[in-house]
This record gives sequence, structure tokens and C-alpha cells, in this order.
Amino acid sequence: MTTGLIPGGQPPDPRPTGALPQQRREPAGHAAQHVENRSRSSVITARAAASFEPLGRSVASARSFVRDTLQGWGFADIVDDAVVLTSELVTNAVVHAGTSADVLCLRSDEGVRIEVADRYPEREIPLQATAVNMGSPDREGGRGLQLCAALAGRWGVEYIPTHKTVWFQLDLPARVVGTRAAGPALPSHLLPLADGRVRVAVIQIDRTGHINAWNEDAEELFGYPAEQVTGKPLTDLAAWPHTPGTSTGIAEALRLSRWEGSYGIRAATGRVTPVYASHLRVRDTGGEPSTVCLLVRDHERAVLQTPLRVPASDTSSGSEGQNTDPFEVFIGYPAPDDLDGLLQRTVERARDMLDGDSAFLLLATDDETELEVRASTGLPSARQRFARVPVEAGPGRYGSARMPAVHDDLTAVPGAVPLLNGTGMRSVVTVPLKVEGRLTGSLGVAAEAPGRYSNEEALRLQFAADRIALAVESARLGELERLRRGSLNFLVEASDLLAGTLDRDQTLALMAQMTVPTLATWCAVYTIAHQASEPYLSYVLHEDEELIDGIKSLLSKIAPPDPVPTPGARVWSAPSEMAHRAALRSSMRSLGLSGSTTRVTPGIGPTLATASAVGGETVVLPLVARNRVIGMLTLGKPTDEHFRQEILELAEDLSRRAALALDNARLYSERTAISQALQRSLLPPELPTIDGVEVEVIYRAAGEGNEVGGDFYDVFPIRDGAYGFAIGDVCGTGPNAAAVTGLARHALRLLAREGLSGPAVLERLNSAILDEGARSRFLTLLYGEMRPQEDGSAELKVVCAGHPLPLRLRQDGTVEPAAEPQPLLGVIEDLELYEQTVTLDPGDVLLCVTDGVTERREGARMLGDDGLADVLTTCTGLTAGAVAARIMRAVERFASDAPSDDMAILAMRVPGLHKD
Repeated sequence: MTTGLIPGGQPPDPRPTGALPQQRREPAGHAAQHVENRSRSSVITARAAASFEPLGRSVASARSFVRDTLQGWGFADIVDDAVVLTSELVTNAVVHAGTSADVLCLRSDEGVRIEVADRYPEREIPLQATAVNMGSPDREGGRGLQLCAALAGRWGVEYIPTHKTVWFQLDLPARVVGTRAAGPALPSHLLPLADGRVRVAVIQIDRTGHINAWNEDAEELFGYPAEQVTGKPLTDLAAWPHTPGTSTGIAEALRLSRWEGSYGIRAATGRVTPVYASHLRVRDTGGEPSTVCLLVRDHERAVLQTPLRVPASDTSSGSEGQNTDPFEVFIGYPAPDDLDGLLQRTVERARDMLDGDSAFLLLATDDETELEVRASTGLPSARQRFARVPVEAGPGRYGSARMPAVHDDLTAVPGAVPLLNGTGMRSVVTVPLKVEGRLTGSLGVAAEAPGRYSNEEALRLQFAADRIALAVESARLGELERLRRGSLNFLVEASDLLAGTLDRDQTLALMAQMTVPTLATWCAVYTIAHQASEPYLSYVLHEDEELIDGIKSLLSKIAPPDPVPTPGARVWSAPSEMAHRAALRSSMRSLGLSGSTTRVTPGIGPTLATASAVGGETVVLPLVARNRVIGMLTLGKPTDEHFRQEILELAEDLSRRAALALDNARLYSERTAISQALQRSLLPPELPTIDGVEVEVIYRAAGEGNEVGGDFYDVFPIRDGAYGFAIGDVCGTGPNAAAVTGLARHALRLLAREGLSGPAVLERLNSAILDEGARSRFLTLLYGEMRPQEDGSAELKVVCAGHPLPLRLRQDGTVEPAAEPQPLLGVIEDLELYEQTVTLDPGDVLLCVTDGVTERREGARMLGDDGLADVLTTCTGLTAGAVAARIMRAVERFASDAPSDDMAILAMRVPGLHKD
């Protein structure tokens, strides 16, 4: 569907230029006026247009479009007729003609003209004359035209080669000033309650949702001066319902032409002020849209709330009222299109019908064992909403919600209606809501005086309940479907987030952030390390960050909930009870009533705030993974609030996913710690200090979480004045290569300290590798023995078994290989190796690397031996540490991708003798 709205001014002609002359057919008996003439005599002040695809659901979309448009223009009196006619005409286009439909709404000072055009001009509509039979009302064909003739002031049909347009005009009824909506005269004690002066906050929101006007009453109600909030988005202040899959978001509400409802504004004190709001979408003279929001405190909603429209009695329908719908008589027309609105309207009408002081409506859970409070009037709704009571409260007729019941005096049967305990109500009548014999809810009306109701009132209320039960059940099923779709999306997103991390702390944070504020106001996560250990409070979160520390301190003083593996949520009352006692003690101390000799009067604000935050219902869900309880997820509501059953079921699904993610993170952390501990054991504990020689090593293992791979190095003392050094590369990476690394490094030390020469050491190491059988891997190794000399030089004996050749950097900047290549280890049994002697003069550097350095690639390019030599030539005069660092920077900059192979760099430099 595509729509467009152009308020004010003269609309452009929607018909294409160059079209053939239009055929015009209008009903006989109506004034045949052309569009052009009407346009000159009646000024068009607004225009709205929309296009609908040839799909069945487009009919409902067209109805909504016309309803929203006319209500936004303030034409509520003709909305119903316009919607009915539009529905019939769009059905003709998209269902019967099978074409798309264009709907055009034109507003003038006389009324509203609506045009419905389709793309099937060959399907003509017969001329309307007295002799033409337009069909029977029971037939599908022709019914739309009958309705136009019956309801519209004027209507007609227009043809062009590509379109056919049926239009109708509805005139506005004459209104006497001051009588658009009126209520009966009421005694003073029945008038709505207002605390002193009524303040109406006027807030203007621009098209982006930011505040650009804030009046003095808004400052008084919410505590913010205008300059502090101007330019900020309203969403920063609004506390909007967060139940997934239900209700309209605040951004959508601000874009509607007109909207009324309740939400909260977070005041400067941090508390949420419940308000009733009326939004009106307007535009300035430049065409820029904005939304004007009028807000009053919620208990003063009568100042802004639009009176309910009750259809006037239709005297023409006859005394028997054959055309009167009992549902509409009770609920009013139009009926609310959302469940909460329908239930609230129902309890208000039930209370008024029986002249009660309060009314309530409860809906049954799926298993029909409990009833959940969904709407009430005259009762503390914040305390009662979503509270649950059993269907069967006791034996006998008066103990079951499945039968009508009348109680003359509740003081004689305390607990008969748990919902009314402590409310002051004495008499009550309750009736069931049933659909096809199944209990779907319960409706009750109560009064403060005893003996107010009898069986006659029960019959009247039951008659009304029978008329609304099907509508309530249909709306409830629609809400459940929306909630389930929203819940499914929520769980999919939650699973993706939880699967994206293996970090335990991050998993805990994600668990809390997904539940607050979507499912609960606050939450706490307890973890259990081992079956024998006690639950540990690991994470606490509240939607108001200032309350987190207070809740954490409170929970730390309470014994954690028992780790019961039974699935499902169970109520935990300890936090609210502890918070209540702490708030009571703080209040008594502040008043000097604690009995102590020293009066302690700390600020009790934080204590009371914490008590309020955890004072509602608190539930615990076990975190079970791999048949073991690994923790508990605790969810809580503020004072007097309850969880609805659908939210608890969603939380249970989330807890199962979160438990598995948390256990996976634990296993990953444990195995990573074990792996890293084993890997660290393969590295030399530290490099020895060698008089007259600088030694520096840089090591990088490939792969996430690896500290050691297939590359290794070692520098160790052999005997007095002699040191062994080695750098090697085992085929492959990861744990299997690291196992051969440990064998090679430890064998080198043992064999070298036995006094064997370099070739003998490597030959015996070759035999040890081959003895590993299938686990053996070939190994490239550079091994040498170094002995510093008295003249400041160092003598090296080197064996290079298949390894990249070591490079010698002289003081003059020349670079040359310091050894010759020989066969690698782990391939053949009989090796003939030899050692070469190299003397490093003062200032010389010996650089040894693994092939992860020389084989560093960027596409088809490779650093190679020549590239490494070029970098080394720039290192003249640098220390061994600086040489190794410069080589590593060059390797990292050579390619943008992460290294795919292990890398080791061993640099040794002879600085020479220092003379005093």
C-alpha cells in the first residue's frame, strides 16, 4: 500500500492529462454536478490518497486508512458510513475485479468525498434509474451501490479508458454549538477527583521525535525546565510498555493523526509519573508536521479522555429493536480494537450497569486452573494487574469461578473473592465468561455496601457476559498470537547473541540485559561452580542504574534461593520481605523510635527506593544444563506488580538457552585455561643473561587462544662460558605440533648438557622423533653453541637442519648467511650433519627466524629471504631488542590479514667491550 497526505490547499487533478472525455453516470434523483463545479463551490482543505494491491487483506487496510484519515480530520460522526462504503467498493476492485484500487479522500467545508478507482473500466455499472433493479440485499453483486444510494448524500461513477471511479460524498451533520459530546449532570461526590489545580502539560514534538516546546505546567509536573529538555527525544523521558509483541511503540504513536492513552514520564527525581496523554498531529504553514501532546496525571484523565460514543436509540427500528446488537449496546460503538481497551471498557460498563463501586475482569490461563487479573476499575489496578487467583477457591457453588455467584457480605465469608481482600468492598456479584462451554474468564462487580446485589443483577451481568465472551476470546487469541510472534523473534535474537560469545562474564551480562526491561524490572543471576558449592551472586541489573547497588547489597544479605532443578518459575518472597523490614527499620531510626540511645538518622531515600524496586513479585528460574543446575535466574517487579503468565513462559524458554550458553562458556574457559597452562610449560621460563651478548626473542603463535604452536626457541647454559641456542619449526600448528615442540626443546637441553657436539645432539633428537611413529612430524631446526670471547667477540658453532638460514648483519650494513643448509629432522634415520663456526665481531647481529616470517604473504607477493635481508640492512647500530622489534613490524605491515603460521624471531648482538 502506498499513501500520501496533503493537508490544505487545492488538490491536483489525479486524472492523467490527455485522457478521453469522461463518461459520468449519477443516480437519478441526485444533483448531477461535475467535479470542477464542486471544486469551485466547495474549497478542498485536505487530501489523502492510498493505493492497495489486489489482495484480500487490502480491504482491511483500506478500512483502516479511511478510518484513521477521517478521525484525524475530526469527522468521527461519519467514519462508520465511510468505512462501510469504502470496504464494499474496494472489495469490488481487489476481489471481484482483481485489480489494484486507488482510494482518494477529499475534505471540504461541506463534508468528505471519497473516490475508489479500479483498473477494470470494461466492467461497467448500470445506469441508476427507478426502473433498474440493483439486486437483492442478500446477493454479493450490487450491494456496494445499494449502500451508496442508502448512505451517501451524493454518489456517482466516472469512466476513462484505463480507470473506473466510483465516488460518494458524505455531508457533515449539523451541530449545535456545545453539544458535540455531553454527559449527564452528576452529584459533586461522583465527579472525577483532581488534586487541587489541574495542570495540563503541553509538549510539542517535531517530525524527528525531539521536543521543541515545553510549557510551565510541564515544568511543574515533571521537574525539568524547558531549556533542559528542548532538543531531546521524547523517548528519553517516556516510560513505554515493553511487553514483546504487543502494543504500539511511542514512535508510531507520535506519527498517528490522533492518539490517546496512558504511559509514564520519568521525572527529574527519577520516579516515573503515570500520565494520560492526547496526541494530535498538526502541520505549520510551511507544511512541516509536528505532534502536540497534552498530558495530565493519570488519575485526572477525565480532563482529556474522549467520551465514549454510545449510539443513540434508533426510533425507526421499531419497538422490538431488531437492528440493535446487544454487544454494541453494552460495549458501545465502535468497540476498541485491542484487548486491553476492550477489557477496560467492559469493566467500566459493567460497573455503571449495576451501579457498583468497582468492577474487575479476569482471564483464564490455558489450563483453566488460574485466573489472571487483566482489567479493573475502582480498585488499585497497579497492585492487581496480572495477579493470579485459583479458579476453584473452595467447595460448593460460591467457591468456583465457573458458576455465577452473589455475596451479600464478604466479611461473613473472608477470602471468598481473594481479589477484593483489603479493598473495603462488601458485596459482589461474579459471572463466568464461557465460549462453547469452556471457561475463558470471570467478570465481577462489587460495592462497598452490603446486600447490594441479588440474583436479578447476576442474570443481567451474565446476559452481558454472554454477549461479550466471544469478542473477548477472539481479542485474547489475537493478542496471544502477536505475543507469540514477538516472543519467537525475541528468542531468535537472544539465541544469536548468546551463541556469539564464549566469555562467561559477557554471557552473564547478556542474560541480564535481555531480561531487563523486556521481561522484568530487575534481575539477578546466581551461579554454581560445582555441585557441592553454594550459589554465588554473579550479576545484578535494574532498569534504573542508580538502584543496582542497593539491590546487590540487599541480595548479599539474603540466603540465595535453593537450586531446585524443577522446571518453571517459582515465587521467591525473601527479597521483598527483607526490603520491607529494612525500610521499616530505617524509618523508625529516622523518627528516633528504634530504642537506641544514639539517634542515627541517615537518609532513608535509598532504602525506601530499594524496597519499592523489589517489592513486587519475584520469581526464580533454574539454569539447568547437561542435567545439572549451574545457577538461577531471578526476575523481579516493583511494588505490587505481577508477572503475566506469557512472560513467565517466555522467561523459562530464555533460561534454558541461557543455561546452555553459560555452561558452554564455562567449559570453554576451563579448557582454554588448561590448554594455555600446558602450552606455557613448553616455553623457556626466561632467557639467561649472557655477559657480552644481547639476546632478544619475539614469539607469535597462530590460532585463537594458542600460546605455543609448532615454532619454538630456547637459549640455555651448557657449561661454564658456553650457551646453547635453538630455533625450530615443527610441521603444522596447534596442539599436535606443540607436543613435538616439547619433545624437541627438552631433548636438546638434556643432550647438549651431556657434552655431545651439535651434530650428535641433532642425530639423537632425530632418532627420538622417529621413535614417535605415527605421531612423529618432521622438524626444521637451527642449533648452535655460543661462547663469548675475551676480545669482545663471540664464537658460534652452528648446525642448520633444513631451517631458514641465519643472517649475519655486520657493522658496515652488509648482510650474509651465517650457515649452510643441511637435511631436516624426522624424515630419514641416517643423518650426516656437520657444524660450522661463525665469529661475531663487536657490533655484529645474528638474526634467526622461522618460515612464518619469510613466508608472510599478501596476495601473490611474499616477503622471502631477500625481503628479510633488506629489512635487516636498516638495523645497523640497533640493539638486539630493537632489531627484533623492527623485523616484527615489517612482517606485520607486509600484509593486512592475520598471520596464518607461527612466527619466532631470535636476535643476538655482540656489543663489544666497554672501556672505563
